[in-house]
Amino acid sequence: MSPLFRARNAAALLALPVLLTACSAAGTEQAASGPPKPGGTLRLGISSAPDCIDPQQTATNASINVARQLVDSLTDQDPKTGEIKPWLAEKWEVSADSTAFTFHLRAGATFSDGSPVDAAAVKTSFDGIKALGTKAQLGYGYLAAYKASTIVDPQTVRLEFSAPSAQFLQASSTMSLGVLAPAAFQKTPEQRCQGNGLIGSGPFVFESLKQNQEIVLAKRKGYTWGSSLFKHQGEAYLDKIDYKIVPEPGVRTGSLASGQLDAATDIQPVDEPQFTGNGFSENIRPNPGVVFNLHANTTRGVLTDEKVRQAVLKGVDRTEVVNTVLTASYKPATSILGSATPLYDDLSQQLAYDQKGAAALLDADGWVPGPDGIRVKNGQPLSASVVFSPVFNQNRSVLELVQQQLRKIGFDLRIEQHTTAETTQLQLAGNYDFLWYNVTRADPDILRGQFSTKAGNRSRLTPGNPLDVALDAQSSTVDNAKRKPSADEVQKLIVDHAYAIPVFELTQVVALSSKAHAVDFEASSRLQLFDAWLS
Repeated sequence: MSPLFRARNAAALLALPVLLTACSAAGTEQAASGPPKPGGTLRLGISSAPDCIDPQQTATNASINVARQLVDSLTDQDPKTGEIKPWLAEKWEVSADSTAFTFHLRAGATFSDGSPVDAAAVKTSFDGIKALGTKAQLGYGYLAAYKASTIVDPQTVRLEFSAPSAQFLQASSTMSLGVLAPAAFQKTPEQRCQGNGLIGSGPFVFESLKQNQEIVLAKRKGYTWGSSLFKHQGEAYLDKIDYKIVPEPGVRTGSLASGQLDAATDIQPVDEPQFTGNGFSENIRPNPGVVFNLHANTTRGVLTDEKVRQAVLKGVDRTEVVNTVLTASYKPATSILGSATPLYDDLSQQLAYDQKGAAALLDADGWVPGPDGIRVKNGQPLSASVVFSPVFNQNRSVLELVQQQLRKIGFDLRIEQHTTAETTQLQLAGNYDFLWYNVTRADPDILRGQFSTKAGNRSRLTPGNPLDVALDAQSSTVDNAKRKPSADEVQKLIVDHAYAIPVFELTQVVALSSKAHAVDFEASSRLQLFDAWLS
């Protein structure tokens, strides 16, 4: 899950202006007037206060959207194709068993303290991430089997794993494994979270942080080693990025409408129409990774019965969810993975709404309608609860609609809202019927972290099951032609056994004023602002 921690300080709110009314055609970024030009400060409204801006420790979207600009990664990932491309590493080799990855580093890249980005620095950085343990909230999983790094020569480093780790090649493109300077590790993790000693090689450097109010980054002078996927080479266009922390959606959108912001993230469905005309535009991208879903604990209550889980899967009308609660920017789930995920498999037929089919399954399974419409079997009502935290503004509205849909097949879905911390504790303890969550990553191995009995095992399955076998197989090779059949099998097993009930794909919606251009997304649908500019 990517929890968004809300800011507590009312000073974070910008003055609420009169909202503009709108609109025209669906929003994508409008054509810029003239070529990109350098200079200016992008005032960017974000929805929550980053809990930490050290890229190696953070997991929230708000934090990632800041930290991505501070560090470079060994590789980059093409958002359109999923292909891994050069960045700090010019080229690489992967051992046949996907346990060793050798990276050849480009010459001339330096950290903001002037020290070189060399093999020794990469080794120090990866050893440092591993030493963080669970504080490296995303990297901990990416480096679960990491053993050691070997300096082959000053510009060549080999990273070794104790088990096949095909996923690591994609992980090497993420901000979570972004490379920090050796000097950064002389500071404590807590200091780095606040920007103290946060020394990267990225196109921007940390300037200041006002808790729950704003974070300011400044252009890195002399930066010439950008990703091969960047639209230009050399320094970033922007002089500064000023992240304004504005938790209240109406205040955030109002501040953009009145000109107090140049762009804003996390535009809510109800506010989208304001920014599809009148000189405004929207940049929209679905998140890759695990879609929002009802993840079943198969050891609890009625969900131990596979027929019940399959009936729930058929009883959810995903199109109605998108059309009623969300907008056309969002997509109904067509697999447990989002459609932007490499090796995604379209299972839309298996996920088609089928109220009659759901009822037939329950009838055959001995569940009979009770006086209140909720089915009963051997005196037990057909009922289960879902645990959720409001990390996405529309979560409760979506679940309330799903609750209504499932009542039509005689299933009682009870909705339990908790804080993010409480939800995490319930998940770790296995004290839930359904978990409601999504997880973002542009690689199908994200499923191993949630479903494998060697990892999260949120379904509470028995080790050695067919899903475990398929999850391990897809993790054993970086050759996508060989990997795809296993990745397809994983998705099919999850849907066929209804271990999780996919509902919709989370989408990032960023609204832009007429001044802001190329506020864009990387492969994981997090902001990449190197090419952003102001007119």
